[in-house]
Amino acid sequence: MTLRDATRPAVRPLLALARAAGLSPEWVDAFDVPQQVPEETLGRILIALGHPCGSAAEIAAALDAIAAPRKLPRLITCDAGGEVILPGVPPAMEAAIEDGGAQRVSLRPHREGAAFTAPETAGYYPLHIGAESVRLAVAPSRAPSVEELTGSSRAFGAIAQVYGLQRAGDGGIGDLGAVADLAERLAASGAHALALSPLHALFAAAPERYGPYAPSSRLALNPFLADPAAVFSAEDVAAASSPEAAALEALPLIDWPRAGLLKLAVLRGLFARLESRPGPAAAFAAFAAQGDADLGRHALFEALHAHALEAGLGGDWRRWPQGLRSPDSADVRAFAQEHGDDVRFHLFLQWLAAESLASAQARAEAAGMGIGLITDLAVGLDPSGSEAWSRPGDLLAGLTVGAPPDLLARDGQNWGLTASSPTALSATGFAPFIATLRAALRHAGGVRIDHVLGLRRLWLVPDGRPASDGAYLAYPFEDLLRLLALEAHLHGAIAIGEDLGTVPEGLREAMETRGVLGMRVLPFERTREGAFHPPGAWTPAAVAMTSTHDLPTAAGWWRGNDLAWRARITQTSVPAKAEAQRAAERAAFNSAALACGVPPSAEDALGPDDAADAAIAFVAATSSALALIPLEDLLAQEEAPNLPGTWNEHPNWRRRTDAPLSDLMSRPRVVARLACLNRSRAP
Repeated sequence: MTLRDATRPAVRPLLALARAAGLSPEWVDAFDVPQQVPEETLGRILIALGHPCGSAAEIAAALDAIAAPRKLPRLITCDAGGEVILPGVPPAMEAAIEDGGAQRVSLRPHREGAAFTAPETAGYYPLHIGAESVRLAVAPSRAPSVEELTGSSRAFGAIAQVYGLQRAGDGGIGDLGAVADLAERLAASGAHALALSPLHALFAAAPERYGPYAPSSRLALNPFLADPAAVFSAEDVAAASSPEAAALEALPLIDWPRAGLLKLAVLRGLFARLESRPGPAAAFAAFAAQGDADLGRHALFEALHAHALEAGLGGDWRRWPQGLRSPDSADVRAFAQEHGDDVRFHLFLQWLAAESLASAQARAEAAGMGIGLITDLAVGLDPSGSEAWSRPGDLLAGLTVGAPPDLLARDGQNWGLTASSPTALSATGFAPFIATLRAALRHAGGVRIDHVLGLRRLWLVPDGRPASDGAYLAYPFEDLLRLLALEAHLHGAIAIGEDLGTVPEGLREAMETRGVLGMRVLPFERTREGAFHPPGAWTPAAVAMTSTHDLPTAAGWWRGNDLAWRARITQTSVPAKAEAQRAAERAAFNSAALACGVPPSAEDALGPDDAADAAIAFVAATSSALALIPLEDLLAQEEAPNLPGTWNEHPNWRRRTDAPLSDLMSRPRVVARLACLNRSRAP
């Protein structure tokens, strides 16, 4: 009997269970057409979430379990000076908040139990209610604004793919030293921010797994992006380097397997010198003494992962021998003791990467950037990676994250990633989310939340099913948004949310109220009829961009490079309909640019540089609080970093800049584009 047969007599209870568990049996697609989730899909997802539903009795028991009275949560979010509701708590109960000492809280009756007024100052507070203690997260009304950090209501900056930045001695992979150099050059042109591709840890022993949005851990950093010169002398770095580096640095595309292994060898050479270098040795010892449990487990995983690959056990911990699948097992403890130096090496890599990032942010601020670096927080994790191994109970199992069919992907998208379980978030007092935000903001002036829609709902697909065979699972949006605003406030940083795709109703308004900037991207800022919105109509509560890493560059879009790539991959010619549509889009942009005073050449005469000039000038003129221009557009490059839906067919995440930054940023057209941005967005 199939799940469909088992659940058919109890369709209505199944729908009730789905809603009680936060699943939406219905959804509205990108074409505003209502869709119904098949009951079998709901059943598969419910089972993966821990709600048995193969019979009417199981459904009834699962509903009872969800409806059972709960104890006070481990963490309660609220607004500064706002009302805090304590469900089920008698108003006569004694309560106190620790704020430099215990302060009695006066509870008042509420229809759900009791309530009191939160502190006026944002922060975290221990709250004692009778014999129980919970954590109170008091959020500010808004996250810090661009104007508060920069002194300007309309600032600008750039976006860089860190791995692609080129500088002498980088071994074929761009690093945070190049980021610092770029930040200083941008700051000299008036820029206040430099947004970066994700810096999350991948798999050091498997450099061929280089997709930045499929991290092993979002709590650790990618050591391939570390800058040894941030800590070690030039002599030490030179002594550890290899003659092979020059050949890798000359390649137009990163050879990740070769360059990654070379970088790892260089880092091992520096680790061998560490104890003879008093300054770095003392700094690393202090870092290790902090005892960060998450970084410690990540270092252990990295050492174990390398050992498993060498032993032929494969790179997926879920298929390792049972004794190696948990950081708390006796076998893993024995491994850690036997291979202590390897574990320490991977902790050293985390220290070096953190020092590199801190140095880059310090240099950006010293150069005059009010925001500095903006890190990118990926929406999910590789389920075979470090974080899933370290904290499996925090994550969804048997489900992957993606997106339903929409305008960009007619069959939907399955990203093959796992994400935090909303049940686990509540049970742990949102510890995984808070830890992830802190890791992203530790050495940065801002954070971009990839697929911020996931703070409200995620499209989940049962393992082995197509992307279209999924459903939306609700997340505690108000709590997560408060925590985002609170952590941004505590770190003095801006918060940006990628609000593109099928956006839930009210999400953008809630983000704006809380001071979280949305994203407005030139190709999408058009009417239903295809006309481009004039710059003055763009919302101030957003980041304005010419493109993203998943879209064609301005020059590439004008030339139709993306269309040509799709045709090349499918071994067909570009459809006449697509060419005609692109021609109409170019004409529409030309009209919009001319209407607002941006002077492109005649449409047919535009070259790559002209198209980049026009797109940048258009975005610079918008009302948005922050304009972020991809480095590819500042350089008028025609090739994009990524072509969604491809892997080997297109060199995703491998493109290098065609010259060192010192040459690129001094090119006359680049200087002119930065001057245009500075002039257009000056206070």
